[in-house]
Amino acid sequence: MKYILIIHEVEDYGKWKPAYDAHKTKREQASLKELYIWRNQDKPNEISVLFEAADLDKANQFRQSDELKQAMKAAGVQGTPKIKLLDKL
Repeated sequence: MKYILIIHEVEDYGKWKPAYDAHKTKREQASLKELYIWRNQDKPNEISVLFEAADLDKANQFRQSDELKQAMKAAGVQGTPKIKLLDKL
């Protein structure tokens, strides 16, 4: 199984979270299963999300899509997210 960790700054968590939740079906269609959402204690607008990816090709297509970029912008994501592809050891 592959994992994807996304770390990004958001303008406002209260704005980001409902927009993120509304996009759940699209993530599921891309074979992404949310495992954890973390909020940085020192930087409360820094959000990290860990996903399990059943199909890495689908997940990569989704994360590179214009639709996702537009949704993230509308949700208040700032800057370029850090995306890490991980293997469980």
